[in-house]
Amino acid sequence: MSLAMTKEERETFLADVHVGVISIDQPGRGPLSAPIWYGYDPGGEVWIVTGKESRKGKLLSGTKRFSLVAQQEAMPYKYVSVEGPITSLDDTQDNEATRILAHRYLGKELGDQYVEGSPGEQNILVRMKPERWLTVDYAKMLAT
Repeated sequence: MSLAMTKEERETFLADVHVGVISIDQPGRGPLSAPIWYGYDPGGEVWIVTGKESRKGKLLSGTKRFSLVAQQEAMPYKYVSVEGPITSLDDTQDNEATRILAHRYLGKELGDQYVEGSPGEQNILVRMKPERWLTVDYAKMLAT
């Protein structure tokens, strides 16, 4: 019995709201892994916004790929891990992408407060094309 998700299952899961964990190569060290908000629509690209001068931002600016994991921490446990090339990395002072993520994770009111509380930050919007997927859905064990 396979616990792997189908293409539709994995894309639907990744599109749901989960705090992701991004992993970015660091020369001479293990990869940086850190929690991050992300956006994804089935069939599309994974995208994130981070501070340009943050550790994540600096590493993303100097690499070509990253990985992201999203998980369900309550039973039945599930996860989707996706890895692929960066398709675009754009400087942005426009808060629209940040606002979309803040609304996704905090709701409209708290999301707006979050964005208004961090004015003037120089961010980058990074998009990644999913190429490799790893998935597990332990609910499939319970279904038998």
